[in-house]
This record gives sequence, structure tokens and C-alpha cells, in this order.
Amino acid sequence: MKKKYNNEFLVNQSIKYPKVRLIDNLGKQLGIYSSEEALFIALNQGLDLVVISDKSSPPVCKIIDYGKYKFNQEKKAKEAKKRQHNSSIKEVKMRYKIEQHDYQVRLNQALKFLQAGDKVKATITFRGREIQHTKLAIELLNKMAKDLDTMSTLQQIPTKDGKNIIMILAPNKKSFQ
Repeated sequence: MKKKYNNEFLVNQSIKYPKVRLIDNLGKQLGIYSSEEALFIALNQGLDLVVISDKSSPPVCKIIDYGKYKFNQEKKAKEAKKRQHNSSIKEVKMRYKIEQHDYQVRLNQALKFLQAGDKVKATITFRGREIQHTKLAIELLNKMAKDLDTMSTLQQIPTKDGKNIIMILAPNKKSFQ
């Protein structure tokens, strides 16, 4: 009755230790047995013998239904992956001569991104000779950072990047919990 599983854990006949500490399926310690005796006990119960920890001396083995155990581990991993949010950088572009209403729209976009847990990259682009008004663009980005300071932290101050000035805001974890 040899079962084949992948090599995440040592299971049944693949356990080659001379002595093992045995735990039953209810979590009760049964004592120290030889690997053959422990395997015999597990198979008589219709379950599998699995090495839980090989770091101790003797290694700890548990009598469990390995298929069910592996299924539950995969289910937990899948649930953890669902709950995990991978934050990305969302970009809000504007010009330094932006109208007040358009500025509010960009501010609301940035707020929505921050609430979703994403970082916001605010970019002001210049065309032609507009590059000489970098001071106005930096003031606009500082205003945006000030307007969003309760929901975000300034991760990168406004810096010149070619014909753009960029600023990065990270979400404040405390304000969204």
C-alpha cells in the first residue's frame, strides 16, 4: 500500500530514520518508535505517517491523512494569496497651467488610487519653453502633497526628470484601516 506524493514532506515508506517521535492524529504524543513500527500503526488506522520536523532528535512524525492535509495547506495558501494586495504605481499626469476643476479631478483620482493601496506618481510635463517655469510646477506638486497629506506620505520629493517633474506618494496604512 505505497502511496506516491510529491517530496514536500517525507511520507510513509520514504521515512528512513531508525527512531521517530510519534504523534497521533488527535495531537497526542505516543512516544518513540522505530520507523517500521510507526508506519505499521499509521497504516492500521488507514492514515499516513508524515515527518513534521526533521530538525529535532529523533525526528517528529505525525499520523494524518496526507491527501487531506495537503489539500488544506493548498487551500490556505490560495486564501492568503487572495487577501494579498500587490501595490503598483498609478500615474496622474497634468500640466503646470492646470485649471482648478481639472486639478480637483486629478486630486480625486490620486485619492482613489491611494485608497486602493497603490502608490501615486504625480507627473507634470513641459512642452517647449515651458521648462523655465519649473518653480510653478514644484509649487503645484507641493500643494497636491499638502492636500493629500492625511491619506499619504511623501515618498519622493518633486524632482526634475528630463522634461517632466515627478513626485511619488505612498498610501498611509493608518488612515485606511
